[in-house]
Amino acid sequence: MFPLFDENEPGQGIAWVTLALIGINIAVFLLLQQAGGDNQFTYGFSTIPAEITTGRDIVNSVPVTIGAVPYLIPEAPGPHPIYLTLLTSMFMHGGWLHLGGNMLFLFIFGDNVEHYVGSVLYLAFYLVAGIVASLAQILVDPTSPIPNLGASGAIAGVLGAYIVLFPRNRVVVFLLRFLVPVPAVAAIGLWAVLQFVNGIGSIAVTAETGGVAYMAHVGGFVTGVIVGFLARSLFGDPAARRRSVGR
Repeated sequence: MFPLFDENEPGQGIAWVTLALIGINIAVFLLLQQAGGDNQFTYGFSTIPAEITTGRDIVNSVPVTIGAVPYLIPEAPGPHPIYLTLLTSMFMHGGWLHLGGNMLFLFIFGDNVEHYVGSVLYLAFYLVAGIVASLAQILVDPTSPIPNLGASGAIAGVLGAYIVLFPRNRVVVFLLRFLVPVPAVAAIGLWAVLQFVNGIGSIAVTAETGGVAYMAHVGGFVTGVIVGFLARSLFGDPAARRRSVGR
């Protein structure tokens, strides 16, 4: 089940922050692609759990293979303090599929949340969700020297808020060669269950996660759910607001 688009109210306007975030992520990815992937930059600006837990830039060389010969080259100087990588890593991706999947989810679900809470609060929420997501992954493996990068944790936060605020919105998904409209609570709920199951499994020392930071997804999603309930208490139920506007 893969989401393609969701139900939007007419007259919502343009979700400028969502579009800007998508643009920044694409621009950073293209710049790194133009530089040949630039592993030095990746190690310098992605979140490395061991560096966050020690507060030091302890990974200072990057393994590369030229021809058949392995080398160690210096990483690009990262931001100082090292904790700033919790922000910079949010705008980096490991490949086209990683980028494309994340940006599609952000495009589908981000605009509704942005219009509901407002652009400024939405941007703050997005960044906080991404930071909490990274910290959740660090809790699982605090000594790991492996870089964590991507917007997945922040976007998981957007999904968490969406499922609370718009559970009955229709999301059109690609399912068994058909386009099927399903409630958001089902589409996002299934995704969330898979993240929690894999996240719990990733806690095991010998767990193989295929390079996916599942606990980051869990941390971001839980943050989004909490923010979603807070937003409902502050701004009211979105469905009730729609009914009152439609009168």
